[in-house]
Amino acid sequence: MANFEQFNLPKSLQKAIDDLNFTTPTPIQEKSFSVIMSGRDMMGIAQTGTGKTFAYLLPLLKQYKFVNTYNPRLMILVPTRELVVQVVEEVEKLTKYMSVRTLGIYGGVNINTQKNQVYQGIDILVGTPGRIMDLALDGVLGLQEVTKLVIDEFDEMLNLGFRPQLTSILAMLKTKRQNILFSATMTDEVDEILNDYFDFPEEITLAASGTPLEKIEQLSYHIPNFNTKVNLLKHLLNTDESLERLLVFVNNKKIADMLFDKIDADFPGQFGVIHSNKSQNYRLLTMQDFQNGVLRGLITTDVMARGLDISNITHVINFEMAEIPEQYIHRIGRTGRADASGIAISFIAPREEDIKIEAEMLMEMEIKILETPSEVEISTQLIGPEKEKQKIKFLTKKPKLSENSGFHEKSEKNKKVNLGGPSKTKKKTGTSVNRNILKNRAAKKKKK
Repeated sequence: MANFEQFNLPKSLQKAIDDLNFTTPTPIQEKSFSVIMSGRDMMGIAQTGTGKTFAYLLPLLKQYKFVNTYNPRLMILVPTRELVVQVVEEVEKLTKYMSVRTLGIYGGVNINTQKNQVYQGIDILVGTPGRIMDLALDGVLGLQEVTKLVIDEFDEMLNLGFRPQLTSILAMLKTKRQNILFSATMTDEVDEILNDYFDFPEEITLAASGTPLEKIEQLSYHIPNFNTKVNLLKHLLNTDESLERLLVFVNNKKIADMLFDKIDADFPGQFGVIHSNKSQNYRLLTMQDFQNGVLRGLITTDVMARGLDISNITHVINFEMAEIPEQYIHRIGRTGRADASGIAISFIAPREEDIKIEAEMLMEMEIKILETPSEVEISTQLIGPEKEKQKIKFLTKKPKLSENSGFHEKSEKNKKVNLGGPSKTKKKTGTSVNRNILKNRAAKKKKK
């Protein structure tokens, strides 16, 4: 069986691995090591939860040598603030016995504080593209000494609209560097940037794009509306003791807050809610409470679907189906990690059935449908978005036409036939406009 000793790591790095009680590298770590050590560009396609962070950190840290400079030589780009914090923590674990200056930067906090941190010197920089771009344009952050560039969650970064910042950052870097890229899916946009900016990266594929983890049991309920979904979720929380640590996914911030209010009323203090409108400190503290077992579950948008490593999640609940099939797969991948089993449950409203079918086609498997428990009350009360959809549907209905023509049926008062002849209404004469014209003409004659 493979172990980390085969990598012949420096004693300081091996000691940090031993402290973490890690003995066996994951498949992506094994496959990536020799490629990264060779200095070639690499494109890794791997599922979430496969150990991608250590896959690039181990070989890069093995090659690391101290240089007396204030500018970073290793830069890691990630799409979200939470992922910056997580990667910095992983770097610090591995560099416990090394002299390495690591800094994480992201938006949403005071930029002047981060400028002061940059001035103190950096060896490894971890950040989001937007804030790195801001500091580079201000002349605070120098990128010309970066020799190793890592872009993690490459496809998600493009989905979030970071392409302009990415291409600008790439233009600032020196051309002679090693590029290491990781992505869960291989999209056309990813392929396009690879062709434009990187030198024939060697592709390492751990699993086919869109393949779900085998140890995740996928279940679904067909539920008519939001309030009935709430009733079902409360029923499951009350009756299923295995729902110990769960992530509940919705598609937008408003629904996340609405659902949290409903669940918190019956399960006070057991759930947190995370989305992009929450402050950075709130999000980090809520995640920490969930990781430490203080919270039973998190209600969140897709900000939590990618990259973040939260251990021992027993269930993922898609309160709303993800809007694209690939995102559904990233969501359910939050459970069933590190060879553990997991359960993914999706609540499918009628308008979401097509998305479910698309996800099934992508995975080449069916999601099992369960009967809704008889104890769950079927609500007829609709929330705002559901009412709007119903209203739009009503407005788009075709009006009824008369049987004999393609025109609307006339109302009774408009059915009278005009047979000609003088009008019954008297013509108005001497209107205010005509009187004004006559006055103006008379005034002109007097002047003459």
